[in-house]
Amino acid sequence: MTKFLIADDHPLFRDALSGALAPMFDDLQLVHSGTLDETIKAIETNKDLDLILLDLHMPGSEDFYGVIRVTEDFPNIPVAVVSGSDSVNVVSKVMAFGAKGFIPKTTASATTAEAIKTILAGNTWLPEEMRKGMVRVERDEIDIATRMAELTPKQFQVLKHLQSGLLNKQIAFDLNITEATVKAHISAIFKKLQVNNRTQAVLIAEKMQLN
Repeated sequence: MTKFLIADDHPLFRDALSGALAPMFDDLQLVHSGTLDETIKAIETNKDLDLILLDLHMPGSEDFYGVIRVTEDFPNIPVAVVSGSDSVNVVSKVMAFGAKGFIPKTTASATTAEAIKTILAGNTWLPEEMRKGMVRVERDEIDIATRMAELTPKQFQVLKHLQSGLLNKQIAFDLNITEATVKAHISAIFKKLQVNNRTQAVLIAEKMQLN
């Protein structure tokens, strides 16, 4: 049996991808998730996953946090990012941050199956037109990604609120937690990102934005 996790917040896309892949793999079992929290729980529950097909834009998975988190926490399961954000810069970072392949959402079903089989064989896969255009990802960006991987999903949410310029009271209201908990998360964020204040934390977050 082959088992894939399709992690995408659009049910119609999950269903379409499931329908496209089912005839191309014998005895295929598919697991679905629509948020980063659901994705992590699905991976923890399904220890026999062969591949994770991961969208970049699920709730909780803004910017590159999702791919950073999943590849760091589950290094033995290959991740193929399936996304509509397919600029050279984005694809280069996705691969530098641990993905084994990048499959644009416009890719034909047969090519998607070929990509998956290539990744399952232990290789990386990119669309042919992208292979020669990858750009170098700086060492400091990879170091930042490593630090970002240490943030819990809740801490990442707090960081995104800091990036939006919200006060502790506003963050507490939005996330339905106490101000004391917000302060504890912020202290943990500073420590894990190796920064001393909100401005430095926001600059870190901005370096991880999709662009």
